[in-house]
Amino acid sequence: MSKSDPTKKILIASDHAGVALKNAIQKLLPEYSWEDMGPIDHNHKVDYPDMAEALSKKIQNGALGGAGAARGILICGSGIGMSIAANKLQGIRAALVENPVAARLSREHNDANVLCLGSRFIAPEYGAEIAKIWLETAFTGEERHELRVKKIAKIDERTSNGESK
Repeated sequence: MSKSDPTKKILIASDHAGVALKNAIQKLLPEYSWEDMGPIDHNHKVDYPDMAEALSKKIQNGALGGAGAARGILICGSGIGMSIAANKLQGIRAALVENPVAARLSREHNDANVLCLGSRFIAPEYGAEIAKIWLETAFTGEERHELRVKKIAKIDERTSNGESK
């Protein structure tokens, strides 16, 4: 397994329910270059779809050679809302993860570019462990996994063009 470049910018955002876990992950993983997209504290109420869209658009921009980033982490109370919202954007493969094995597999097999975590279910240290494994794991590029990721991209392309099949 190759480790990701720790100097590469990692986006991170949450809603108000995920602020404590978001802050803890950054504090516990200082070796990464974080771009914290907010909110600053739990008193600043924000809606998870807005945060998921903002972060995911930056990931899309980075994938297109712009000034975005390669990967990001989204946190809300359950992680479910962030995952649903992020996956609405073309090219985003957001994985809702609750353990280190799923984190590794989401990268190795699915080339997930957004990690979603639920702050109500994950302790800060465990969340940082999950995030570290996810950040350090590379996509295997094995033919079977590459084929599946390409199929996901084709679904993305068809549905963004208004096709239903």
